Formats: sequence, structure tokens, C-alpha cells
Amino acid sequence: MKFDCVTFGRGLKAALAASVVLIPVMAFAETSVSGAGVTVTNKGLVAIGRIPASQRDKFGETFGSGSGMAIDPTAWKKDGAGYTGALWLLPDRGYNVEGTTDYNDRLNRIEFRLTPATGTPAAADQQKGMEAKLADTILLLDDKGKSMTGLDPESGVRAAAGKLPPLPEARTGKVSLDPEAVVRLKDGSFLISDEYGPYIYHFGADGKMISATQPPKALLPMRKGELNFSSNNVDAGGKKPDPKDPDTGRQNNQGLEGMSITPDGKFVVALLQSATRQDGGDSSATRINTRALVYDATDIDNLKLVHEYVVPLPTFDNKGKVAVAAQSEILALSDKAFLMLARDSNNGQGLKGDTSVYRKIDLVDLSAATDIANSEFDGMKPVAPKGVVDSAVKVAAVTPFIDLNDNAELGRFGLHNGAPNDKNNLSEKWEAMSIAPVLDASAPDDYFLFVANDNDFLTQDGFQVGAAYKADGGADVDTMFQVFRVTLPGMAK
Repeated sequence: MKFDCVTFGRGLKAALAASVVLIPVMAFAETSVSGAGVTVTNKGLVAIGRIPASQRDKFGETFGSGSGMAIDPTAWKKDGAGYTGALWLLPDRGYNVEGTTDYNDRLNRIEFRLTPATGTPAAADQQKGMEAKLADTILLLDDKGKSMTGLDPESGVRAAAGKLPPLPEARTGKVSLDPEAVVRLKDGSFLISDEYGPYIYHFGADGKMISATQPPKALLPMRKGELNFSSNNVDAGGKKPDPKDPDTGRQNNQGLEGMSITPDGKFVVALLQSATRQDGGDSSATRINTRALVYDATDIDNLKLVHEYVVPLPTFDNKGKVAVAAQSEILALSDKAFLMLARDSNNGQGLKGDTSVYRKIDLVDLSAATDIANSEFDGMKPVAPKGVVDSAVKVAAVTPFIDLNDNAELGRFGLHNGAPNDKNNLSEKWEAMSIAPVLDASAPDDYFLFVANDNDFLTQDGFQVGAAYKADGGADVDTMFQVFRVTLPGMAK
């Protein structure tokens, strides 16, 4: 805390001599961490923005917020005291409470103005630093131009055809997609990672699928020796998988949650949300050791796996028990380092639990980790059976960087973590990250780090797949953006 001296007016100076009043002003203490030869610095929260929970897109359906996010660099510019820009925000598979729906997956374009705060904003301006509006929506289509769906693929598998691998397929005949991360490529097309596959898809700027990348066998969900993409989230008319969980491969709803491209465009990095079933992912207590896949992106439609590492997820105390914080998004700094957003679950606005224990952005250093790409660990040999890493393998280093639950910082913008569980309590799922340069000649390595929530389409005025709905418990969760100023050396490539 620092103190500013404020003197009284001229007419009072003589009477009060040198009297002063001291007014406390909170000052953010910059924090830095290092890894893989780079030091990153958090310079603090500078803006908050919201889009109302009741927002609908141009198709008349409830707007879903950020499972993934990608800034459009062609639209970013400094504009007087602020900035204007656009970003692509990726919702997941649609509103669902029990089971999934035939929601056509899509991608939303957001246009915004950013006016970063240099101190603590006035109360009336605390959450107006990022003024965002929904500008457009494009539907995601398969390679034949047919709609894709959020429906659980149950036991459906579309046979491999052409250059496409076997794809998750709903009983409607549509390709099932549970999208989680998005990368905008220089030509305006997109990479989107999903949970069902877990695959990486390439879509054109028009939303039509171009290609799909299948991960190593170790990540593919297998039941009774067969490929089975179900996540055990079938709707009322669906057939539950047997068994409910895969025997090996990604756990249900724990696919490629994080994906990013390196600043030089040479590598695509994807991260499984938590450990594979055979690596301890069959238990919430042992799912700590997940996998980072690094692909050569020379040919974006033929991604080549060149590196793979074990990444230990953060743990936290959950009522006296050790719990694992699954990751929700990554931002690649290089092919050897990335930022990782990891969090707890079931706490935040719209839920019964009000206080989150762990929501942090961590720095992951792969430089000294063992490369297991294309090894026996990519087959059926576990790399961390029951959560214990093979003695021949060294895991990545993970260091905490930004605490999203920092109430001192949140309070500057009228927000908080914990009770009261109102609209200013952070919602549960923070799942999207992207950056834009500050464009400050005196600080060329400074960027704005945008972080967005996934509101799960929770609103009291919802409409989707032909039906109106109200979220349980009166939940009405806005899409929210937090913007930090950070220093990220080496990103300008």
C-alpha cells in the first residue's frame, strides 16, 4: 500500500500551515516467474467486461460464451486512450442439464473497445473497461457441409473416409463435436479441439470442416477393445454406453480442453484436460498426470506429432483431501513453454458452492521433461499407472503465475470470489485465453491477456434447439472478460 499526499486548497494553507491528508491507494505488486528461459510478469488486472446472459445470436438462440477464444490480430488497433478489436469466442456443445441436445456447434465473433485502467476505476466504471458486443455467428459444418451437433455420439462412429479418420457420430447421422479451444490461423481459418475425439479439427473461414487430426492411441476412448466416443451424456432418447467410462484413453468430458499455436506458427500444442484412464484418470484423486502434445504445423491438414510430455496438474486442499485442478486452456509461449489455466469445480455464481479454492494461470516449462512422443507410452503402456509416473520419465515443471481468485485485485473492479453468491461473484468455469499487444514502444513485450468464462448458457431467458428454458436455481450468468497486462518476452514473432 502506498499513500498519496493531498493538500488542502489555497485558502486553507495559511491557517493549517503544512497540514496534509493521507489517502490510501491500493498499488498492485508486479509478480514474475521464470521457466524455459523466459520470465513472464503479471502487471495486474486492467479491465472487466460483460455480455448479458440473455444475449441471443443471429439464429435466435441463446449465446454461449467462452470455452475457447482467439483474438483477431487484423482488427486490433490503438484508438486514442484505448483500443478497438475483435475476437472469436467458442461456445461448447449447447445448454444441457441432463444429457446433450442437437445444438449446431458454432463460433461467435465479438467486437469490443478496451479502455485499460491505470489505477482503481470509479465505482460506476469498474466493469466498463471492456465494452463487448456480439457481432456475428458462423455455424460449424462437416466436410460435406452438413450441420454438426453437440449430441453425445453414444456408440456411433463414422467410418474413416478420404483423409478423415473415424469420427464421432450421433444417432442423427451428424458428426458430434464438443468444442473446447480455438486457434485463428493467418488465412482466417480455424483449428478447433474437442472432447469427444479427442481430435483437432481444421475449419475454413466459412465454418466448413477441412481436416481432422486423430491423437495417439493412448488418448483414444476405448471400450471393450473398440473405439467408442461416448461421454456418457446421452439425452432421454439415447442409449447409455457400456461401460459408462472408457477402459483406456481420455476420460469422459476430459478431452483436448487446451490448444494453442506457438508465436512463430511452427507448432500446435494441445493439452488433455486431465490424465488418461490408464494414467490414473479413472479416479479424481489420481488424475494428476496429463499429456501435452506438440505437433509440427508445417502442413496444417497433416499435423505431425513431434513431441509429447507429461504435465502434472496443480493440486489443492478440498475439505481435508487432496484434489486435482483440471486444466481449462493453454497459451503457447514456445514449443517448450505455455501458460495453463487450471481450476476447481462446482463453485461460483449460479452454483450452490460460492467460494473457489483454485483458479490460477500457471507457467508450464517443458524444457527438461522427457519426450515420450511415438514411444510405447503412446500405445497401451501407461506412463503413470494409478497416478504414479514411470521412473524413466521426468515431468514438466509447473509454477503458479496469476491467481484469478485474488480478492484484492477483484475488489478494485467490484468483483469477488466467495459469498455473497451474487452477480459479482466469479462464475465457476474460466476456460478461454488470448492475447493482444499493448503497442507500447517503451514496453514492446507487454500484452493484454484476455480471460473469459464459459457460462454454460445459464440464463432465465433461454432459447435453444426450438425450446425456451430457464436455468435451475435462478442462475443467470453473464459472459465475462477479465483483462490483465502482462510481459511475455519472445511473443512478437
